Amino acid sequence: MPFDAYLQQCQQRLQTALPNRLDQPYSEFSDHNANEHLARLFEASHYSLMNGGKRVRATLVYATAQALQADIDDTVLDSIACAIELIHAYSLVHDDLPAMDDDDLRRGKPTCHIAYDEATAILVGDGLQSRAFELIAELQLPAQRCLAMVKQMAAASGPRGMVGGQAIDLASVNRTLDLHTLQTMHQLKTGALIRAAIGLSALACGASTQQQQHLDTYGKAIGLAFQVQDDILDIEGDTATLGKTQGADVSLNKPTFPSLLGLDGAKDLARQLHTQAVAALDGFGSHGDALHQLSNYIIERQH
Repeated sequence: MPFDAYLQQCQQRLQTALPNRLDQPYSEFSDHNANEHLARLFEASHYSLMNGGKRVRATLVYATAQALQADIDDTVLDSIACAIELIHAYSLVHDDLPAMDDDDLRRGKPTCHIAYDEATAILVGDGLQSRAFELIAELQLPAQRCLAMVKQMAAASGPRGMVGGQAIDLASVNRTLDLHTLQTMHQLKTGALIRAAIGLSALACGASTQQQQHLDTYGKAIGLAFQVQDDILDIEGDTATLGKTQGADVSLNKPTFPSLLGLDGAKDLARQLHTQAVAALDGFGSHGDALHQLSNYIIERQH
């Protein structure tokens, strides 16, 4: 299957699975029907979660299972993919807030705090994050495996991972960072959740320790390559194609890979990371083709 068709297939699969796993605004903690009181919160949650996007992290869940030739229930993979996308959506809603990056556009639409209000956006992010962990806890898998998956997702999305990366990012505005610090920031902020998408899928599929190590090496490389390409697109892209404000990083005087390495140097780094990622897939043969093509897509995408 051509990769564009494969990516579209994964996107459509996720778009079908997500609404069923976000839940209706019903609360088992109330003696009465809470629907009317929760309707706006769930409407804003659906708005933030269902407004498109590349769905790279969810695709990594499916492509990892394919590389491992796993005999696993589709609904398990769908729940893992949804959990990862819920965490990602929460992070975007919070990143866009006035106290963070203060963005008005996300995927070509008004950000959650613009479409609704700031307090609702904060609560949307909180709710999406909580529901993600509930999805992993509900999986019909051995308890120890679920526990390992919860631990990995928590580590990747918490202060040692995505949240920590965002903290470094906010503290770096109008500062000059060296390459090692910039790399660390993005390995936490962007790379950790990408690695978790692969890692959770590998755990669910019962991958061997060696397989998990190779897949994590792949994930580490593409996680950084993803951010390098984002930095390149902030210079070369346009707002209409990107679906967010072009040049935002430059206007905020944020440190980027092109600012440290030059545009050509950043492109070289992206290609080097792609080479590392592909090399890590050697042991998976043709079953790793989707992961191989996904790495190529990451450094060639235009949005």
